[in-house]
Amino acid sequence: MDHLVFIMQTSFPSAYDAPALVAYKGAYSLLTEDGEVLHLSAQDVRQNLQNMPCPLVIHAPALARRLDLPPPGQPAPWLDLLELFAFVHPATPVAPTPRGLALALGMQDEDIGAAEADLLPRLLSLLLTNLARQNNGTTAEHLAALTVRLGQAGWIWSSTVAETLGLHDKLTPQGRLPETMLQPGDALRIWRFLPKWEETPLPPPPASHPISPVDAREQLTKMLGEDAEIRAGQADFASVATGAFEPRNVRGDPAIVLAEAGTGTGKTLGYIAPASLWAERNKGAVWVSTYTRHLQRQIEQETRRLYPDQATHRQRVVLRKGRENYLCLLNMEEAVNTAASRPAGITIALIMLARWGLATADGDLFGGDLPGWFGDLFGQGNLIGVADRRGECIHGACAHYQHCFVEHSIRRAREADLVIANHALVMAQAAYAQAGMSDDADETDDPSAPSRYVFDEGHHLADAADSAFSAELSGLEAAELRRWLLGAEGRRSRARGLKRRLDDLVVGHPKLETPLEAALMAATALPAPGWSSRLGQEQADEPPPPEPPEDIGLFPLEPEAPQPVLENPTEVFLRLLRQQALARTQEGGKQHVYAALECDLHPLVPDLAEAGHLLARALTRLVEPLRTLVERLHARLEEDAETLDSTTRGRIEAMTRALRRRAISRLDAWIAMLSALDTPPEPDTTPSHVHFIRVERREKQRMGEQDVGLYRHWLDPTIPFAGIMAIPAQGMLITSATLRDQQTNEPDSDNAEQAWEAAEARTGANHFPSPPLRASLASPFDYARQTRAYIVTDIDNSSIVDLAAAFRTLFLASGGGGLGLFTAISRLRGVYDRIAPTLEENGLPLYAQHVDAMDNNTLVDIFRTEEHACLLGTDAMRDGVDVPGNALRLVAFERVPWPRPDILHRERRIHLSGGDPKSFDERIARLRLRQAFGRLIRRQSDRGVFVLLDRRTPTRLLSAFPEGVEVRRLGLADTARELAAFLADTERADQN
Repeated sequence: MDHLVFIMQTSFPSAYDAPALVAYKGAYSLLTEDGEVLHLSAQDVRQNLQNMPCPLVIHAPALARRLDLPPPGQPAPWLDLLELFAFVHPATPVAPTPRGLALALGMQDEDIGAAEADLLPRLLSLLLTNLARQNNGTTAEHLAALTVRLGQAGWIWSSTVAETLGLHDKLTPQGRLPETMLQPGDALRIWRFLPKWEETPLPPPPASHPISPVDAREQLTKMLGEDAEIRAGQADFASVATGAFEPRNVRGDPAIVLAEAGTGTGKTLGYIAPASLWAERNKGAVWVSTYTRHLQRQIEQETRRLYPDQATHRQRVVLRKGRENYLCLLNMEEAVNTAASRPAGITIALIMLARWGLATADGDLFGGDLPGWFGDLFGQGNLIGVADRRGECIHGACAHYQHCFVEHSIRRAREADLVIANHALVMAQAAYAQAGMSDDADETDDPSAPSRYVFDEGHHLADAADSAFSAELSGLEAAELRRWLLGAEGRRSRARGLKRRLDDLVVGHPKLETPLEAALMAATALPAPGWSSRLGQEQADEPPPPEPPEDIGLFPLEPEAPQPVLENPTEVFLRLLRQQALARTQEGGKQHVYAALECDLHPLVPDLAEAGHLLARALTRLVEPLRTLVERLHARLEEDAETLDSTTRGRIEAMTRALRRRAISRLDAWIAMLSALDTPPEPDTTPSHVHFIRVERREKQRMGEQDVGLYRHWLDPTIPFAGIMAIPAQGMLITSATLRDQQTNEPDSDNAEQAWEAAEARTGANHFPSPPLRASLASPFDYARQTRAYIVTDIDNSSIVDLAAAFRTLFLASGGGGLGLFTAISRLRGVYDRIAPTLEENGLPLYAQHVDAMDNNTLVDIFRTEEHACLLGTDAMRDGVDVPGNALRLVAFERVPWPRPDILHRERRIHLSGGDPKSFDERIARLRLRQAFGRLIRRQSDRGVFVLLDRRTPTRLLSAFPEGVEVRRLGLADTARELAAFLADTERADQN
């Protein structure tokens, strides 16, 4: 079909005359085709939609959920302005609300008004004006080609976009784009237009010139500028942080600064000042690490104060994440090549990704500059399909290697001053470098490898280390390794398998073919497709649920054929693990039937030890030929040095690293874990590791296990953390607002030293040779004046009905701006379902983690933008929300955040509590309460209220709150009245 005919003769609606619809104060604001604004109920809207032309909306999937309508499809059959925004302004995150979109398009508050339906035509006009401005040069060719392809796929906006771009003037008489212009199919092949990186010599090692406190203060002053808010203690923090940049005197003994900086100190800029100055003077990078991707972006935004010029900032600051976060161009190419056979919605998603891929700063799909609502509009599976989620990267063997976003970031990081990473990546990189398994072939011997580190959110180091250094021998993990080794095994899948990746490298080389074939044969000992369905088949009361699909979105699978039941050694072992877990765990009471089940590894049920020995032998038969294969591939690099071209050499190096990381290291860990079957823990001794069995189960599927496995965790995970950091790190700053637990607010009490010792143990600082330099900077806030705190005494928080009533009452009393924190997802969802309609009716939109199909960054952006919105969340919201101003004026916590009473915690409570398990639990709870309270006040002008809905809260936990905060115990009604009065007084004071 001719492009012109397809675009211009479709039945797509005219966006200019379309009605508009937005959710508004519990009802809906509708702008009719006649220009009348109506306020309708949900029922009225549902009836009107049947006879209404496609309306203008914002975030169609969310609107459909509010209207209790079926998902509108991807993309929606409505004129969703977010879809148009994604095309006009790719790589521009925006809060997906009318107000958020208006602010992103430059409108002022007075022009936005109440953000009713009549705002949407103005937003449409702004978007099309901005689109028209881009219609020049090479951008015009890309816009034209992508618009034609979108029209062919049936995108609802294509005719409006084509008209705005004046496509009828560009097309040939035959209705096609001229051959001299970029063609639609070529426009999707974005790797052809991306910049290449060129290999450069490794930079020399950095010098070791120290940074004086005076220098750090001067750098901080330069960064802040004349108009910045003065924060007491920030300059002191910058001075203290210089201790982490002192030259190291003994190998393996880094200089460590342990600095607690109270909320509002301004610690981010406080450490960026000396870190950037050290990097500049010594020509080396400082790695700044935090706990989550969301916090990485927050830190990156702060660095723009230091480097306001965009080009300079890109050169000096690099954000690093794991490969699975980035757009994989090889996966993108596979998706483009199969687009013709895919549904139109997938094709539209692919085109939108292509539009974004040419505009993105770093190719980060998750938490980067791709809007967090993209997956909700165009399908989350489509994002996963183009990311390297299965470890399939072939590194130098990839045709797109020199365009690769990840490789770009690795090379930019070598020349950067500040590299912003997360704890998990830093630990993985350090461990891989020690073992010679780095992502970058040169990183192991890189003289410019990182030597100075800043660990922000240092109170999470133990959690990150626990994840990084634990091991899991589970059905899902073992089945994933089988897929990586054997590929699709006859099923429709993009899993390539080891033979396909290595075939041309080993063919004709018997020394390589033999171990490869032996390994592939031995890999059949891992769980075969359909293992989950067979796991408990003989005991289930009903047919088990199907195993989750291997691939989704861009790479869907056809239904899997039934597999014969074989005595697979891994499956036999897993079956016995499951038997032991079910036999030794209790269900009933208020425990959800889909909660994970755990039991100790010892004593073993009959036959489990023998099954473990058989599995260990099977895994040994797999790992040994893989090890031989790696050794002989390395040997080929030397033996065929004169004939190997650089591409082949790069492929061999990449594959040997991948084999060691993806398979050999994992198999070695599993074999070591199985040896624990013969060594039950000795009584009255402290083990180095904790072993236990866990059965993970699907929600709302009784006895529908999703996975079962044997788990191994370090009793103290900061031991391996210190072990891998001692050699590369010459200096480390570990900082947080909540490093210490203060059992009393008296700073000179007897427990002060104990609090510091506990902080050193929690961060691993006590495992380094020299003691750290300790520092504590108090918060500059006047909490007695700026806050109120309450414990509600007449609510039963075990009742979801009472809990929902409490949250509804508090959020209404605050007039929105409320953050509700939960210790369990099930209770969060239960409260959301019960209070959302009432809050909506009162003009307080409610959003929730684990309910709304958006990432945490987007939810926080909405919460920050919509001053009267409320947000429900769990741990990530407790630790990672930075919302200054009136948008956050209430934090309500559902209950005391006691540690989860699982086996791992039990063992740490016994062996790491210093003989006082009760205090161990209380310390964890106090630190979590401090983190939650810290969300409330972010600057001097903030005012807020903290409410704990747990009448059983022990008084000894109240020292978690800052000095000057009086915690009052009141009933719900009295709490709500005082809360409303305090916030009203604050608002009047601000107005005066």
